[in-house]
Amino acid sequence: MYISISIILFICIIFAYFRTYRRSYAAQKVRRMCIHEKCQTLSSLVSPTGFAYDHWQDIFTSRVDAWQRHYDYCAFFDHTAPFFQMVFDYEPVYFNYRDRTWLIEFWKGQYGINTGCEVGIYRADTLLPPSDQKNAHYHAVTDEEMLPMYVSLYHKKDLLFTLAKRHWWLAGFYMGTFSTPQALHMCISITFPCHEMMYAFVRALREKGYDEDGICINDQTVTFHYNRPATRQQTWQIRRALSQWKNQAACKIYRWVTKPFCKNIDRLLYLYYFLPFTLRKVLAIQKTGKKRGFWI
Repeated sequence: MYISISIILFICIIFAYFRTYRRSYAAQKVRRMCIHEKCQTLSSLVSPTGFAYDHWQDIFTSRVDAWQRHYDYCAFFDHTAPFFQMVFDYEPVYFNYRDRTWLIEFWKGQYGINTGCEVGIYRADTLLPPSDQKNAHYHAVTDEEMLPMYVSLYHKKDLLFTLAKRHWWLAGFYMGTFSTPQALHMCISITFPCHEMMYAFVRALREKGYDEDGICINDQTVTFHYNRPATRQQTWQIRRALSQWKNQAACKIYRWVTKPFCKNIDRLLYLYYFLPFTLRKVLAIQKTGKKRGFWI
């Protein structure tokens, strides 16, 4: 009996020592690394997820060659998102241009332990009647069809980050921050290759209920704000509430475990050296549904 208790106590002491040693080792390891080494190490870790790390803004952004491009888009992804810890507002804008139906969609909200936003550009192979547009399968545009885009994401009055790139899916995620979709708004600018395509998109925005005075046109660039979606959102209120509760708890855990550091690059590298299995969980991509963001 006493021998068993002694063995258990000995194991607990060894475990506590090992845990303390690992924590100290991980923290010192990160502090000794230069910023170039940190960025290089983190880039190698997140590259398989289809994202890149932006050191200047401490965010993760979508890559043009992201593997998510092969999954295209359908409305099913948005409708089932709360079951995969994604709670966001979405706004699909359908319009016809040159014998095809196009879709430009915006998202803003909470993606697991991330506050983020997205703008995606997709198209169908043919012209679709309005009754078929919502349930159709859309392809991600080709490199030649990508558009220059600019996005700013705000939490209430605070600017979180800005993105600017010629892309098919411009997305940014700020890790470890919790937000409700209602508290976020986006300023979006899209530059089109011709006035014909631009006006087709603007007409679709107006038909959705966007105020004409809130749409700014400068040559072939359209700028507008996305705050409250005009599209009726999928209900799933109980599931959304449960996912948000889990997301908020996960954000607190992430920040508590990595509290020796403030920037996400340091937090994630600290996890990598201290609890590598936890980092794999944080950066894991869900196996079903639209594959966006980082999860925990």
